[in-house]
Amino acid sequence: MINSKKIVVVMPSYNAEKTVEKTYQDIPKHIVDDIILVDDNSSDKTVELAKSLGIKTIIHSKNMGYGGNQKTCYREALKTGADVIVMIHPDYQYDARLTPYIAGIVADEICDIVLGNRIRTRWEALSGGMPVYKYIANRILTAIENFLLGQNLGEFHSGFRAYSKKVLETIRWENNSDDFVFDQQFLIEAVACKLKIGDIPVPAKYFSEASSINFLRSCKYGFSGLFFVLRFLFHRAGIIHNKIFTKK
Repeated sequence: MINSKKIVVVMPSYNAEKTVEKTYQDIPKHIVDDIILVDDNSSDKTVELAKSLGIKTIIHSKNMGYGGNQKTCYREALKTGADVIVMIHPDYQYDARLTPYIAGIVADEICDIVLGNRIRTRWEALSGGMPVYKYIANRILTAIENFLLGQNLGEFHSGFRAYSKKVLETIRWENNSDDFVFDQQFLIEAVACKLKIGDIPVPAKYFSEASSINFLRSCKYGFSGLFFVLRFLFHRAGIIHNKIFTKK
């Protein structure tokens, strides 16, 4: 716990057999009350390994997609009475040792959402192995989203995030896509509901076992996110009302 707030870590997992143990071992257990892994019908031994580590494991009988996986993560976290939910990709790309910091900012009610920013500097991002095309796309998309949404985030596309329970009780994340664009939709809805979003620097590692979407799916992700931004702008301008940008 942090400040008497229950901290729950959720890990949306798919074929993470080679990295889930390293990710789990880096999570500071002294501040985390529960760890939940949701396996999206992996074809490897992710489930067996997670269970051997004592991780509470939820198994999808069929692949629900990245967004669908997160939906199960958040439902399960809320069932435990979580006050702060930390989402960590179990692919060992993000430094899970920073969990107390990202969760603490939320627990102290400084922000409602905190993201791990992989791109504090260009040198750090590229030396960590981030592909050049991903770095360029991330910078362009984040700049556009910051400008259009009135934010000042280091990046909008992190897989290391902390949310307050209030966030999950406010925005309509259950209606989001089951694909990768879920993350962008979540943040845009949070902006629409005037929730406070911040970030902290987090080292990131890119290697063969770390999950990553290919170039074509990256393009689909980027354009889908920008389309959702446009939907929000039309809603904010009063041109087209969209319930997804309103509080529950």
